[in-house]
Amino acid sequence: MRIARFSIDGNVAFGAVEGDKPDELVLDIIKGIPFADFELSGTKVPLSKVRLLPPVLPNKVVAFGRNYAEHARELGHELPDAPFAFFKPSTSVIGPGDEIQYPSFSQELHHEAELAVVIGRMCREVPRDRVDDVVLGYTCANDITARDVQRREKQWARAKGFDTSCPLGPWVETDLDAAAAGDLTIQLTVNGEQRQLGRTSEMIHSVADLIVNISEAMTLLPGDVILTGTPAGVGPLGVGDEVAVTIEGIGTLTNKVVKRG
Repeated sequence: MRIARFSIDGNVAFGAVEGDKPDELVLDIIKGIPFADFELSGTKVPLSKVRLLPPVLPNKVVAFGRNYAEHARELGHELPDAPFAFFKPSTSVIGPGDEIQYPSFSQELHHEAELAVVIGRMCREVPRDRVDDVVLGYTCANDITARDVQRREKQWARAKGFDTSCPLGPWVETDLDAAAAGDLTIQLTVNGEQRQLGRTSEMIHSVADLIVNISEAMTLLPGDVILTGTPAGVGPLGVGDEVAVTIEGIGTLTNKVVKRG
């Protein structure tokens, strides 16, 4: 099931996305929330009539860096011995179609296409064989990075945590387990030109590795998001660029870069 979060006539709801052709997709409005038992209402609205929102509002976004060897090499980084985590605040999250605001304190904004894991239940110290039980599903993410700030400041709070630096969407795909999510094509285009192309099977640490690792340290809450790293090919974005992340079996997340007002 593809679960989207959307607004219509000033109301916010979740819905199950139905259909195959982009111009014929409809939303069956969900009674309740997807983190508990829910029913489909049978009330359907065309996707074209709603505004898609970030599919979840995470309490925290836990991101893992240097999880694709070729990406680490292209930036001159050593490969970490263990998963390398950092955080993006909830205020960094935007949805499909929302604008990425080019931060005033950077002159080198980069894209990073990533598979995102959405947590479905409160959990801690998750055993490897229970990982699928705590995952609601998967979505697309773009870990927008102020690369010059990252190099200059060494730690990544401002470089990766500024407002609008974490586009997510367009929806959460629930019909994937961790094994299937570990072998998907992931690609990114800028203005229609391909910049990144890889497979999630190239990850050094798997989805299960990352969930086990971070849940040893902290409680994960429903709606929390885990970013799993980016393949090689990261590069610059400019004002006016349209950037799109497409992941096999999930969908496409598209955003435009604008000057920060």
